[in-house]
Amino acid sequence: MQLPKPLPDYIHAVMRIFRDNGFQIYLVGGPVRDQLLGRPVYNWDCTTNATPDHILKLFPDSFCNNNYGTVSIIIQHEGEKILIEVTPFRNESSYSDNRHPDSIEWAATLEEDVQRRDFTINALATDGKEIFDYVGGIQDLEKQLVRAVGDARKRFEEDALRLMRAIRFATQLGFFIEDSTRKAIEQHAHRITHISGERIRDEFFKILESDNAADGIIFLKQTGLLAFVLPEVEACFGVEQKSQADTTFFDVGTHLVESLKNCPSDDVITRFATLLHDIGKAETAATDPATGTITFYNHEIVGAQQAAGIADRFRLSKKQKEKLVLLVRNHMFSVGENQTDSAVRRFIRTVTPAYLKDMLDLRTGDRIGSGAKPTSWRTELFKKTPHRSAKKTIHCFRSQNYRSRCYAYIRH
Repeated sequence: MQLPKPLPDYIHAVMRIFRDNGFQIYLVGGPVRDQLLGRPVYNWDCTTNATPDHILKLFPDSFCNNNYGTVSIIIQHEGEKILIEVTPFRNESSYSDNRHPDSIEWAATLEEDVQRRDFTINALATDGKEIFDYVGGIQDLEKQLVRAVGDARKRFEEDALRLMRAIRFATQLGFFIEDSTRKAIEQHAHRITHISGERIRDEFFKILESDNAADGIIFLKQTGLLAFVLPEVEACFGVEQKSQADTTFFDVGTHLVESLKNCPSDDVITRFATLLHDIGKAETAATDPATGTITFYNHEIVGAQQAAGIADRFRLSKKQKEKLVLLVRNHMFSVGENQTDSAVRRFIRTVTPAYLKDMLDLRTGDRIGSGAKPTSWRTELFKKTPHRSAKKTIHCFRSQNYRSRCYAYIRH
């Protein structure tokens, strides 16, 4: 099998330097997979039988700042810096910390190297012309499967972050997870607790940013990972919302997933807030004995407190945490035809002009996720109201930055 289109000239140029000096060099992993799928390539990874010392001599401006032999080569192409990372063929020992190999040794062949990789679709290599597939990766691409290389249990025992990566690749690519790989994830889901919050966050955010984010959350739930990654969301499944006075069909957990699915924002924190906006309902759910009505009094306050804890656990930045908590805390804002301009101005001050669109995007996801229409005449009236009131609101802000944001909102 061959690549559907030639590699860029600058990749061929780098590979030619290796070959001219007697070394093997292959493009490997993600860039090969994405080329075959017709997806854009953002990271160029290569593997070689040259040692780091050899590579550094071939490319004097390159650098190696890790324990795994990866050398970073930076080249200029049409005024843009391109990073190419080259790692020697290697074998790995045990992973006592559930993330990194205790030791590595250089391998002699490409076939040895790919056996250590995580998933078959990430273990393909090419010399620029021919595809080298030792683990059935091409077949799994055609079947749209995420399958672990070799023994799935061993792969996840080596590196527990691969549990999240399996879900992430399936979500991003729209693939299924092969049966034995999925069962191994279920058996080893608890091992994700050995991984740092920021590593989990990075993989989770890639899931949230994908077109199939809602499917990714379902994958996490079905494999048992959600209970360890976001127990606050897991707890919402099975929490009923329907009562005699309520037409809501979904339980809270399903509603959160449906809200995420229908959130129009591409901002990851807004999507995250949409997924979390009702998590406080699991703790506040109660039934009025007289009417049988299910209530969730102050769930937005409880949810905001939980969101703050999640933000700390995921090591979000101060600004990201502030936005996440603010959106969850204020998602219950009221909309009505009798709402005064001053009430709208108070809402804008609370949410701030910077996050007003994000708040409305969350509301859109919330409405559709409840089985309602994307908007209502009251919401549309609410959107128009700031045109009358925001000019007055501006005077409440001393910051020129806030004033400019408000004017920008009015113009929009």
